[in-house]
Amino acid sequence: MASQVLGLEEETGPNPGESELAVNPFDGLPFSSRYYELLEQRRSLPIWAARFIFLEQLESSPSGVVLVSGEPGSGKSTQIPQWCAEFVLARGFQKGRVTVTQPYPLAALSLALQVADEMDLTLGHEVGYSIPQEDCTGPDTLLRFCWDRLLLQEVASTRGTGAWGVLVLDEAQERSVASDLLQGLLRDARLGNLPGDPRVVVVTDPALEPKLQAFWGNPPIVHVLGETGRCPTPVYRDTVPTDRVEAACQAVLELCRKEAPGDVLVYLPSEEEISLCCESLSRDGGSLEDQGPPPRVLPLHPGCGQAVQAVYEDVESGARKVVVTHWLADFSFSLPSIRHVIDSGLELRSVYNPQIRAESQVLRPISKCQAEARRLRATGILPAPEALMQALEDLDYLAALDDNGDLSDLGVILSEFPLAPDLAKALLASCEFDCVDEMLTLAAMLTAAPGFTRPPLCAEEAALRRALEHVDGDHSSLIQVYEAFIQSGADKVWCQARGLNWAALCQAHKLRGELLELMQRIELPLSQPAFGSEQNRRDLQKALVSGYFLKVARDTDGTGNYLLLTHKHVAQLSPYCCYRSRRAPARPPPWVLYHSFSISKDNCLSIVSEIQPQMLVELAPPYFLSNLPPSESRDFLNQLREEMADSSTGSESPSTQELGDACVLQ
Repeated sequence: MASQVLGLEEETGPNPGESELAVNPFDGLPFSSRYYELLEQRRSLPIWAARFIFLEQLESSPSGVVLVSGEPGSGKSTQIPQWCAEFVLARGFQKGRVTVTQPYPLAALSLALQVADEMDLTLGHEVGYSIPQEDCTGPDTLLRFCWDRLLLQEVASTRGTGAWGVLVLDEAQERSVASDLLQGLLRDARLGNLPGDPRVVVVTDPALEPKLQAFWGNPPIVHVLGETGRCPTPVYRDTVPTDRVEAACQAVLELCRKEAPGDVLVYLPSEEEISLCCESLSRDGGSLEDQGPPPRVLPLHPGCGQAVQAVYEDVESGARKVVVTHWLADFSFSLPSIRHVIDSGLELRSVYNPQIRAESQVLRPISKCQAEARRLRATGILPAPEALMQALEDLDYLAALDDNGDLSDLGVILSEFPLAPDLAKALLASCEFDCVDEMLTLAAMLTAAPGFTRPPLCAEEAALRRALEHVDGDHSSLIQVYEAFIQSGADKVWCQARGLNWAALCQAHKLRGELLELMQRIELPLSQPAFGSEQNRRDLQKALVSGYFLKVARDTDGTGNYLLLTHKHVAQLSPYCCYRSRRAPARPPPWVLYHSFSISKDNCLSIVSEIQPQMLVELAPPYFLSNLPPSESRDFLNQLREEMADSSTGSESPSTQELGDACVLQ
């Protein structure tokens, strides 16, 4: 059998006098000495004993599906992809390559870095990753780690398996919406009926094994046992500290002073607390010189990007690593050198409330069982059925679904964009309203660099910020910020002086280019820049309303208390909104369109621009206005719709002619 001869060098190990002659079968180059060092660590993983069993099941599975069930920390996420690469190598790459999905982008990036190192291959060549706004793959990529939402988008776009011959759905117990949908699509398609003899490997914790086994029709299962001998030592406190960050720092310093061997993993609820902890430990680490070199403090959260590689790098001079993280480290981050866990016992999670279409940050305690296993994985959160139904209703309002609940022609085009549906709809509407250039900029900024995230540090910085504000609101201000950033030559000092995130603006610039390339590829019409003209101002508002009519609010009393039209919740403008920074007696706009709303962040609307209710009536679907909950605002809009219809009776009004093409989008 082909799988029985795979990776012979790995199984037997190199002979002392022949190791420098051993050649990596994936790139044809001799193995490095580091490869053999990492190979010894890989062999010590619990999953290594199941290597040949897994390859045999992958070869012979009647349905093409293999279920891998193992305890957290057994090495599933790093070793299964490598063995699948061996499997496709034995096939001669004639039946596709290997794609591995992860529920979080940073997990995909982190695993790609780690696996490329273990396989002694170059990241971006033989091993790559695909995450939002970053595609680090090439024509020679044989093993790709991918955010599950991006793969779902690819499958929906190509109506098939794409370029993969083996698909690994990792962390299936997380029950992400994308992962569940991928499994449903693949099961309904029946792998045996698809070209290329594809294989699917579903990797999960034992808790979800029975359900997945029944869902896939009793596929072969590879069981992997955990290893108790390598468990790090949790540190518990009986009393709740008043300052979590300070308590965590003191616990780390105490371990260092005791010279307890091993690296440390610290769990805190939020990214802000992670940053404070890292700053404090880096500052106080110098006091530990008597105990050896100061510890190397490393943050681990979604904002780290490729800097996450430092978590896996060897530390020179024997310094201890202190990894400060939050719930993200519960997924696919296996750190074998960890011997101590300091856990706050809390997590900060975004919870979506479908009734008010808003997310809120909820600080909640974790269970003792979860804390015991937190060094490796955490229990997933199932998406509520009500939230899924709300999402389908929103897609229907956006005309992305047909009468059968399938993607409409418009929905197929929207699915091509790596954007939220409402933002993708606004970008597509800009083709009708001749403001594509401005909407491309706005889409990139809303996705990668949504404005200011902290108060100005001084009066000079506040003045520089005000100079970037636009009279039409936050959306136009974002465009103005981007254009000023480009005119500055993408200068980092320019950004720092204004409290802007230079890296985020660079990412927005890159994303804008990718969106432009995508629009050209699918042959959508473009338009010339016209930002600042009166016509462009109206066109940009129309494009935004076409996508964001679900996110409109009305000032109920003239003091900035905004009633959200889709429900009877009242919110205020964000402290960073340009309308809040204007000198008194500036009155808040009566009708606004907003980008996002969060209950926990001071109950505020973020990225807000003024709109006219007449434009909402003209561009929103009539049945959307009729389905709004009872309110004075709904009555006003319906009355306005009747008046506008009466005024256009007998002849087509200029506004109707102007908006005629927009009806196609509805």
